[in-house]
Amino acid sequence: MITKDAVLAALGQVEEPDLGKDLVTLNMVRDVEIDGKNVSFTVVLTTPACPLKEMIEKACINAIRILVDKEAVVKVKMTSNVNSNRKDARSVLPGVKNIIMVASGKGGVGKSTISVNLALGLAQEGASVGLLDADIHGPSIPIMLGMRDERPKMTDMNGKGMIVPIERYGVKAMSMGLLIDEKQAVIWRGPQVSSALKQFISDVHWGELDYLVIDLPPGTGDVHLTMVQTIPVTGAVIVSTPQKVAAADARKAIMMFKQPQINVPILGIVENMAYFTPRELPENKYYIFGQGGARQMADQFELPFLGEIPLVQSIREGGDKGIPAVIDDEQVTKKAFAELAQNVARNIAIRNASLEPTKVVQVN
Repeated sequence: MITKDAVLAALGQVEEPDLGKDLVTLNMVRDVEIDGKNVSFTVVLTTPACPLKEMIEKACINAIRILVDKEAVVKVKMTSNVNSNRKDARSVLPGVKNIIMVASGKGGVGKSTISVNLALGLAQEGASVGLLDADIHGPSIPIMLGMRDERPKMTDMNGKGMIVPIERYGVKAMSMGLLIDEKQAVIWRGPQVSSALKQFISDVHWGELDYLVIDLPPGTGDVHLTMVQTIPVTGAVIVSTPQKVAAADARKAIMMFKQPQINVPILGIVENMAYFTPRELPENKYYIFGQGGARQMADQFELPFLGEIPLVQSIREGGDKGIPAVIDDEQVTKKAFAELAQNVARNIAIRNASLEPTKVVQVN
């Protein structure tokens, strides 16, 4: 006779590979039901974008059949509840579980392209996602999401007027480009930019989000300091390209987040425009800007390497048309961005389980 204790004992032998503990200890097993030889239960993953989902499911089925009853009919329901390590008072962004900064040391490396497709990739996996364009002087998110002619509405929240972000492809987005005419230039000094960004955080109704992706401007300046001093950042994604000059600038971004007074965890490095793949030869890779620069940098700093994004014409075309690569039918780029989203989600889960709680940085 199969018992609940026997099932839990067997599942106690199944390890969550990233977190290094078994499913029962991690409280990931719920709703165990037994009816004769039929065994069903739910496994609650730390993110819907878990790339190990199928492997964990098979391990659970094998554990029951090997350790409990070889004739058991096992039904596993895989669901998720995105974990968070926020221990702050949640006076800002109270409904946001994880905040991801996307940064680069220099412009032109495709940071906004990465931000948009990372956000959409997480949303396609089933997560609730927001996207904040923090590049006040050069906002590009509205064009990439096909929202350039739209304007956000206002809503009343407990007597306070709040901006409602515009939703596109299942992602809530906010950008300075949604508030001004795209022909206008934002000619502001640093304090004005910082004030605007703080309003995007406090005066925008983001609601409940698993992930908020923040597309930072290039460099290591005022905006970056404003953000880490205003919100508890879960971690940063560093974008580079294979060229030595881009890698050198990406190192500066890494060192900024690693400064003792900032100390924001780095979730990993992604190499954009890593190789060229012609549309008619999707299996071919031409490393026209060099090969492996970002991976070597990740190894040097002992950081996760999040993946290579190819240089494909459809990525540029999709960005111009407001149809991001994740939404397009081009399989090479869809696969690359899906893997990026899974790797980022995976590293956030590890970060939340193993590092100190997220906090607002105090910079003197």
